Amino acid sequence: MEENEIVRSLSALAHPVRLRVFRALVVAGREGMLPGTMAEGLGIPANTLSFHLKELAHAGLVTQERASRNIIYRAAFSHMNAVLGYLTENCCQGAECSIDVASAACPC
Repeated sequence: MEENEIVRSLSALAHPVRLRVFRALVVAGREGMLPGTMAEGLGIPANTLSFHLKELAHAGLVTQERASRNIIYRAAFSHMNAVLGYLTENCCQGAECSIDVASAACPC
């Protein structure tokens, strides 16, 4: 991953509401969530949620899929794993790491 992508992702998560939304989508897993369900569950007004979902999507952290008249949002696990991999790439000061970073990634 390029450094600019990492910065964009971390910047998106540096807002409390976006962090809560992203974590809710991680918990929802591959099934994802509808915006109305998220707004109700997190106590966030729909227009505010829409703005934050747009920012998370722009950062590559969420995907959206149209299902009839609904839009299903999902956490982009591959992107999240790439960000985590970038952050932990040199966790052992260049020496062989005792932790297998690939197996520590989310399998979703």
